[in-house]
Amino acid sequence: CRAAETKAENSDTVVQALLDLEKLMRQKNRDDSQQADRTLQALSSSDSDAPNSWRLVFTTGTINTQKRSGRINYFPIKAVQTFGDAKIQNGIYVGDFPLLKFSGDFDWTASKNGMTKVTFDFDKIQILNTFDVQLKAGEAANLGAKSGLGSENNVELNRKGKRAFFNWISADDQIATARGGGGGLALWKRVEEEQ
Repeated sequence: CRAAETKAENSDTVVQALLDLEKLMRQKNRDDSQQADRTLQALSSSDSDAPNSWRLVFTTGTINTQKRSGRINYFPIKAVQTFGDAKIQNGIYVGDFPLLKFSGDFDWTASKNGMTKVTFDFDKIQILNTFDVQLKAGEAANLGAKSGLGSENNVELNRKGKRAFFNWISADDQIATARGGGGGLALWKRVEEEQ
């Protein structure tokens, strides 16, 4: 995907490509029961010492964000998501210095309708790579909604006893794509060095 490399492709073209890919991969997941496992293997790592990291390149933002502010498109700051050994971490960086890192566990499920879903909850925030703050179940959803880093839908899911989620569209050795629980689309580029 050129957009992950150049960050200069027309945003409407990128959104349409993501929508087309989502439709194609739903069908591929329905037709091939092993496709979801291949996506997870590309996305994640079973080696806790060498997790797979993905830098957010492009996002439409949640449906609510789009209504308020329009599409975000190419993401202006360094945000890296890491998967490994059933653990997830999201980090916001200035250069290589982490301002915030949210971490917790995730589960992967594949459904018959062609969706491959990662559900997760963060149980810890690390601030300025120094201070650890433990979170209770669902607290990260509230923080995310208030800060704009997460979907308001995650708060509602938490009230119903459910976790935040992404419906993964695809992942290979270079790019990953997903639709978030708030309805937005996103594109990540694989990061080779550990974050």
